[in-house]
Amino acid sequence: MISYREITERIKNNNGLVTALNVLDKAITYITVIVYLIFLIYGFLQIPEDKGLLLYRSILIPGVSFIIVSVYRKLLSAPRPYEVYGFTPVLKKDTKGKSFPSRHVFSIFIVAFTVFQAFPVVGAVICVLGFLLAIIRVVGGVHFIKDVVAGFFMALIISIVCYGIFCGVFGLVMLPF
Repeated sequence: MISYREITERIKNNNGLVTALNVLDKAITYITVIVYLIFLIYGFLQIPEDKGLLLYRSILIPGVSFIIVSVYRKLLSAPRPYEVYGFTPVLKKDTKGKSFPSRHVFSIFIVAFTVFQAFPVVGAVICVLGFLLAIIRVVGGVHFIKDVVAGFFMALIISIVCYGIFCGVFGLVMLPF
């Protein structure tokens, strides 16, 4: 089985791949932020129709869950692969600890599931970008596989509970169907 150190060394020997991974990591993050901001503007424009419900839950659920995940990972402070195995990661990163769960992966999926409320196709595209980001974060040496998997599942569970059960059962969500 190939180790993180071996993966990182193979990637570092290819400057084009190093550049591509760093650019994709940043680009996917910025694309997600832009899509989320546009979605919030859409939610704002829906206020006359839904009395601000879409905007409210699209800020509250991702915002509160982001804070909870951030506090949890800070308290846990799990080491990153480059700390455990002593190598320089492909992605530019020098943070100590705070590896579990991946906040990048959590964030992209919570945004995807939030956008999915009104625009399922856009939400699905963001999910694809999320899976690509998860792979980049692992092969880039800044997260373990368990970190990105946990980030995904935390976003999925929070979305199912908040958007599906609480909002859906209690009439607080606008479903696309």
